[in-house]
Amino acid sequence: MTVNRPTGRQTPPGKNAPPTSRRSARQQRLANREANRSLARASTHGSGGGPSPLILYSAIAVVIGVVVIGFAVFLGSQKAAPRVLADPNPPLANVVTPAGIPTSGRTLGNPDAKVTMDFYEDFQCTACYGFTNSIEPQLVTNYVATGKAKVVFHDFITIDTNPNIGGTESLDAANAALCAADQGKFWPYHDWLYANQYTEGSGAFTKDRLKAIAHQMGGLDNAKFDSCVDSGSHNSDVQAEKPPAGGTGTPTVAVNGAIVIDSSGQPTYDYATVSAALDKALGVSPSPSAGVSPSSSAGPSPSPSPIPSVAPSASPSVKPS
Repeated sequence: MTVNRPTGRQTPPGKNAPPTSRRSARQQRLANREANRSLARASTHGSGGGPSPLILYSAIAVVIGVVVIGFAVFLGSQKAAPRVLADPNPPLANVVTPAGIPTSGRTLGNPDAKVTMDFYEDFQCTACYGFTNSIEPQLVTNYVATGKAKVVFHDFITIDTNPNIGGTESLDAANAALCAADQGKFWPYHDWLYANQYTEGSGAFTKDRLKAIAHQMGGLDNAKFDSCVDSGSHNSDVQAEKPPAGGTGTPTVAVNGAIVIDSSGQPTYDYATVSAALDKALGVSPSPSAGVSPSSSAGPSPSPSPIPSVAPSASPSVKPS
């Protein structure tokens, strides 16, 4: 009987080789393997038997990587740390709204005054800080305290709309000022806000700090004020306010409804130009009034901060001392 057995795996066409050739190929493979092993040994040991440059370089690279990552983590933690601001401080004596001038809400001065000055400002605006501290006191002394004009304050939110700053500090500060106005304290709180202004978007006007400023100022029902701030009771009132046509930045000053402009037709707020507009509205020849001389009105550039506001300056003049 013939028994059929498997013939085994077939050799691919063209691969039939005599036994001696197969042995030669095997020997070649063994030789190649040994050569590879020699190369591997050479790559991990120097001629003196110590660590090779490859290992040293790899170790150095690992150490550098660890140091770089650690430093990056350190910087990240430093950047994320919240900024600690000083306790609220009172306004300087020369920028406190005079107590003897009549007030009603956000109106300062004789309600029957012939001329009305409208101030459109953002409590975070650094240009508004300069205006409030160097120019507004002269206008109040020479025109408001004398009964010639009255001031009406308006909110004009510009800083929150800056994509480089954002947030709601301007809105929250304006709302808080109106919460103070509910209790007849707008102008004192106005003075305290500017006295505690830091750079834009610094966290100076968070809701907690706005409440702390009011508590430090005193004279308010704190529970009522805090509730008004937390709920944003006047947010819609703030957002509804707009400057007259042509008002493109803060501060914007208008006299009897007309924005004060310079000789080139651009909005401005320097003392000389505003006082000239007031004198014209009063029908008098422009001349320095008794009190503070216009020549002392060293202050910020007369160009209002644009919308959106420019990035905050690092100048220490915009920070309370």
